[in-house]
Amino acid sequence: MSRLTHVDSGPYAPPAPVRELTAVSADGACLHVEVHGPEGAPPVVLAHGWTCSTAFWAAQIRGLSVDHRVIAYDQRGHGRSPASPACRADLLADDLEAVLGATLAADEKAVIVGHSMGGMTVMAAAERPAFRAHAAAVLLCSTGSSRLVAESTLIPIRSGRLRTWLTRHVLGARAPLGPVTPMARRILKYGTMGPGSAPHMVEACARIVHACPRKVRYAWSQVLDLLDLDHGVRQLSAPTAVVVGTADRLTPPLHAHQLAAALPNCLGVTELPGLGHMTPIEAPELVTAQIRELVTTHVQVKEGA
Repeated sequence: MSRLTHVDSGPYAPPAPVRELTAVSADGACLHVEVHGPEGAPPVVLAHGWTCSTAFWAAQIRGLSVDHRVIAYDQRGHGRSPASPACRADLLADDLEAVLGATLAADEKAVIVGHSMGGMTVMAAAERPAFRAHAAAVLLCSTGSSRLVAESTLIPIRSGRLRTWLTRHVLGARAPLGPVTPMARRILKYGTMGPGSAPHMVEACARIVHACPRKVRYAWSQVLDLLDLDHGVRQLSAPTAVVVGTADRLTPPLHAHQLAAALPNCLGVTELPGLGHMTPIEAPELVTAQIRELVTTHVQVKEGA
C-alpha cells in the first residue's frame, strides 16, 4: 500500500520512519514494521485495529518519537503486510511476538498499546512467554474481549437477535467501500467516531479504512464476530490502563468496564466524553499523554543508553 492513499500533510500524515524492517511470524507471514525515534530511547509498540494500518498512529508517532523509540507494524493483510490464507486471533499473537522479537533486545521492556483489534492482539498474546518478557505495561484503547457484535450499538435499536443479525451483516459486508466521498465520510463518522469529530480527523480515518483490501476486511470481520478472549484478559498480568469513548458504537464503554473488572492489574478506565471508536485520532494528545505516563512509571531505561 502506498503512503499516497493516506493524508499527506498535517498532523495525521504518516511520518517517515528511521528504519523499516520485515518481521516473520511463526507461520511465515511477513509483517511490515516501522521504527521511529532515537535508538536507546524507551520503546513503545503500537498495534492498530481492524481495517487500519501504521498510518493510524501518525499523531502518536509524531508526539512520542522525539524522545521514545516508537515501533509500529501493519497487522497481516493490512497496510504493507501481505494477506495470509489464515485469519485467527492466535496468529495475531504470533505476529506481535515476531515484532517484539525483531525490534527489542532480549531483556528489553516496552509499553505495548493496542487499539481495537490491536487490543485483542494483546489479549491473545497475554499468556505468551515472549509477550510477558517484553511487556512493561499495556494501554488498551477502544477494545473488547468477546460479544463484539452482540454488544455493538452500531444499529440504533434495542439489543437482541435482530440487532445482532443486522450488525453482523453490516460489519461483515463483502461490498467494496469505494472512493472516499462525502457520503462515505458521513457513514464512517457515524459508525466509528464521535459526533463532534473534526473534518480532518474524519478524512484521515476514511482514507486509512478505505485503503484496507475488501477481502481482508471481510476475513477479519468473521474472526471478530466469533472472538472470545475473556481468558486472555484474566492472564494479562502487566499493569494495564483502558481508554474508551463514551460514544463508541463498535466497542461501547461496557466492554472497557468488563475488561477492568477482569484484568489482574488494571490501572483504571478513562472515559472520553463524546468520543467514538477512533480514540487515538479523536483524542491524540490524551492518548499520547497516557502512553508517556506508562513509560515514565513502568519502563526503566538503562544508564548509558
